[in-house]
Amino acid sequence: MTTDTSTGPSTTKADWTSDQEPRWCPGCGDYSILSAMQLLMPQLGAQPENTVFVSGIGCAARFPYYMKTYGMHGIHGRAPALATGLATCRPDLDVWVVGGDGDILSIGGNHLLHSLRRNINIKILLFNNQIYGLTKGQYSPTSEIGKVTKSTPLGSVDEPLNPLSVALGAEATFVARTHDMDRNHMQEMFRRAWEHTGAAFVEVYQNCNVFNDGAFAEITKKDKRPSMLITLEHGEPIRFGAEGERGVIMNRSGELQLVDVADVGEENLLIHDERAETPSLAFALSRLSSGPFMPTPIGVFRAVEGPEYASQVTRQLAFAQDRSGPGDLHALLRSRATWEVA
Repeated sequence: MTTDTSTGPSTTKADWTSDQEPRWCPGCGDYSILSAMQLLMPQLGAQPENTVFVSGIGCAARFPYYMKTYGMHGIHGRAPALATGLATCRPDLDVWVVGGDGDILSIGGNHLLHSLRRNINIKILLFNNQIYGLTKGQYSPTSEIGKVTKSTPLGSVDEPLNPLSVALGAEATFVARTHDMDRNHMQEMFRRAWEHTGAAFVEVYQNCNVFNDGAFAEITKKDKRPSMLITLEHGEPIRFGAEGERGVIMNRSGELQLVDVADVGEENLLIHDERAETPSLAFALSRLSSGPFMPTPIGVFRAVEGPEYASQVTRQLAFAQDRSGPGDLHALLRSRATWEVA
């Protein structure tokens, strides 16, 4: 959270909805994510004039057009870099980055890593549908091994990236996962990200009903959720199932393991600690599922405090100015050898 909106006027969904008609395929999961965001922003007390959405290229990247805020549609993969500059020079703004798994994890992977490790005060929403949608169905960095697409007619041989593991490996201070079939859960994860000072990364399982329909159906369909979604709650034993009959333990090898609670006892279940200083536990939880076909954790994996980039840069600039006074750009440009090109 970057802005003080306590004295701002109250808003409604209409205040956050632009006059542009959303142009996603009928049934696309992006619609539910957009609606969740437009309904949430008034609850946060945020103000449209203090909010910016930055995107790259892809279906998800159309998001800024549909939010009645400031926004920028950049080139492929560069949204985190653009947002870094904006958040650094305008720390008074709420800066969101929206992109797909191809956009942010492929050509934008390097920018993602550095925005997270620097702890830039931006909120990154990664819409993961395990496919390139806008360019008509090529495999993406999160597509599973063996995925047959137009660009992998014999099946992908690439090991897929795990977005949460990537974010945690970059020491992101806030990491969460949600899905497009549960508005309340999405809004809670977006709220937590907004409230966090520093880089926040939220992966959203999002269905592409044209080129990869049902990619997450085994875990996100309503009748599947009790037995397949492991909802993480800070300070609580990690358990799931219709009656809470399943759980997670750490075995003697230090690996996480799915168990029946009756076999091990509730007292032996792993207690979730999103505030752990190191990301080791969160990383292990991100690796608990090898794909969206087995029990999968959702919720906040990590939420810790850390030095925020813009505030540190601002302090350095203030210190430099106090020590040597205002800079002289003319002198700086001529402080080294110069030459003219005919």
